[in-house]
Amino acid sequence: MRRVVFNQKGGVGKSSITANLAALSAANGYKTLLIDLDVQGNSSHYLGYDITSDSNKTIADLLNQTVGWFSVSTPMKDFPQPTAFNNLDLIPSSPKLEKIESELERRYKIYKLRDALEELEKTYDRIYIDTPPNLNFFSKAALIAAQKLLIPFDCDSFSQQALITLMNNVAELREDHNPKLDVEGVIVNMFNAQAKFPAQIINDLQGLGLPILKPYLPLSIKMKESHYHQKPLIHLLPTHKLTKTFEELFEALEETTEKAI
Repeated sequence: MRRVVFNQKGGVGKSSITANLAALSAANGYKTLLIDLDVQGNSSHYLGYDITSDSNKTIADLLNQTVGWFSVSTPMKDFPQPTAFNNLDLIPSSPKLEKIESELERRYKIYKLRDALEELEKTYDRIYIDTPPNLNFFSKAALIAAQKLLIPFDCDSFSQQALITLMNNVAELREDHNPKLDVEGVIVNMFNAQAKFPAQIINDLQGLGLPILKPYLPLSIKMKESHYHQKPLIHLLPTHKLTKTFEELFEALEETTEKAI
């Protein structure tokens, strides 16, 4: 199962959600791969990888490699790197992504990620894709490559408008490139149950017919602590409320995934 986490708006917890769901997937016994397509490399850092290291096994290298008469491509199985967590591998981000984007577009490599993941799916039970916070070449490639889409969302009016724009863009991309992409739902992040405004925003979105997933992820300083320690919540704070909420969300997603499989 290939799942992409994407929102065109930054600051909604995209990388945190991707890394924690992937960590839960691995902790539950699924052979799991996280692919970091965001040049900022937040997911890579979260899982203990330094994107400034001298490596030729990043997602940039995978997408940019060329097969020709006088060149041999690196096998897909060589790109995933082990993390400190059992069952969880990573294809890290790289600063090179920014440099190669226009060249990849020119060479029309938009389907290369999909082809790579179809090969890697022979090894992995679950693949999670973190994306940049804009609709660029890499996020489009991820949406084309994925089977399911999760949309992180924080409760403010700007996010609401961005979400409506996002859904329109996804509908167009799905029609043109990936009709099987399933919008699995909107993950409400940094939710403040004590305030009235977030609940109002959620009601408005439900009124538009958008699939809002439950439970909502509460706002917690513990998320920043887990970033600092480079440990997803299931490994740093397994009994914390936020960890338990992530577990409930993961279980709900897996229930629908198993039915689909």
